[in-house]
Amino acid sequence: MKSYLKHYIDGAWVASQGGTRHDVINPATEQPCTEITLGTAADVDAAVQAARAAFETFSQTSVAERAALLERIIDAYKKRIPDLANAVSSEMGAPIGFAMAAQVPAGLGHFLSTLKALNAFAFEERLGRSTVVHEPLGVVAMITPWNWPLNQITAKVAPAIAAGDTMILKPSEESPGCAVILAEIMDAAGVPKGVFNLVNGDGPGVGVALSSHGDVDMVSFTGSTRAGIAVAQAAAATVKRVHQELGGKAANLVLKGADLGTVLPPTVQGVLANSGQSCIAPTRLLVHASQVDEATAIVKAMMEGTQVGDPAEMGAHIGPVVNKAQFDKIQGLIQSAIDEGATLVTGGTGRPDGRNAGYFIKPTLFADVTPEMRIAQEEVFGPVATITRYDTEDEAVKIANGTPFGLSATISGDPAAAAKVAPRLRAGLVTINSWSPDGNAPFGGYKQSGNGRENGKFGLADFMEVKTVVGAPE
Repeated sequence: MKSYLKHYIDGAWVASQGGTRHDVINPATEQPCTEITLGTAADVDAAVQAARAAFETFSQTSVAERAALLERIIDAYKKRIPDLANAVSSEMGAPIGFAMAAQVPAGLGHFLSTLKALNAFAFEERLGRSTVVHEPLGVVAMITPWNWPLNQITAKVAPAIAAGDTMILKPSEESPGCAVILAEIMDAAGVPKGVFNLVNGDGPGVGVALSSHGDVDMVSFTGSTRAGIAVAQAAAATVKRVHQELGGKAANLVLKGADLGTVLPPTVQGVLANSGQSCIAPTRLLVHASQVDEATAIVKAMMEGTQVGDPAEMGAHIGPVVNKAQFDKIQGLIQSAIDEGATLVTGGTGRPDGRNAGYFIKPTLFADVTPEMRIAQEEVFGPVATITRYDTEDEAVKIANGTPFGLSATISGDPAAAAKVAPRLRAGLVTINSWSPDGNAPFGGYKQSGNGRENGKFGLADFMEVKTVVGAPE
């Protein structure tokens, strides 16, 4: 079992001030794989103090200096790819091959795209008599989830470094190992002490202390909408910037007449990848009435052809979901669909055959799902897809927009026709015949899916303040 009992504060590994030990459970075995210390408000105070002191000098570094630092971080990150992949696989259940091919590269991608954005960013602009400048924002608290841990950590750490901010990271207590390794990477790359700090902990403890802290200038949170509301409430008293990427319930609007055998596999794959634990998974298939039977057969074959296996083994299988709470939630939603009259096409409740332990979910498909069912409204976060029929494009758009979320949407079909439908979908990301975002383009949601943007120049801008200077000479 890996033991990470210290926090990384002010450039050193330090013992917690009153924290408690916490076991991280391997979701495939249901046995402890990592131990950490859940931090305290005193740990947060120490980290914020270190970040505040470091901001005085780090905020004054040049773009060239910060670009060189990002390059060193990238080099150090590459050396630790196997370690990062093993941590992700054991703690949150991503198959090791998927961790190596997708989870860890996603984190590296944010450093690479941010470096590109930094070198091209216009930090100063002349508007009439005014000069508008982008400046470092200050001390940033970062609270990140377990499902794509490195992706969501580096989507915050990279632009903060590029902007000249200092930071305190609280990773999910479900998958903290890769964050500890990232702290080692930052140390090896020569990040100045106090610029990057890591305090492990849970939401009620470290998360609340960070969100409400008077010396934190911004809190950047990725996670559920429920938790995001709590973060915003905790931050409100100090009027800090709140930057959030929250839940999703992405539709996959399949255009009438689409070549289903061609367009469905790459989009439905988003329901299966990472065992469905992606906030942009296009789980709600909206299919024209004339093609429902064909779509059902194609997706059924995909679900039944997906193997569920040990995340420690190489292969194209999917692994378990992250923990018992998620397993129980997904089981409850599957049962709710059965109870509400949806047609179970394949999958269902219980573990896959041959699995007597671990939080493994059967790849599941429901047909005859109506928009008001729980399975059509609540984020499942598992390998579960639904098919809802529509008769007109207007009806399909209305159903697609008919949830409180607006993080992403997918359109399957002719790209030219899809491009005409895309403006009608109330989502921050619309993908056509795919489900993955573009790391150089802005990512974030409408409605209860959050506020602010990550990735590229838009993510960099969100980690800076904007100042207007009137009357300065050109």
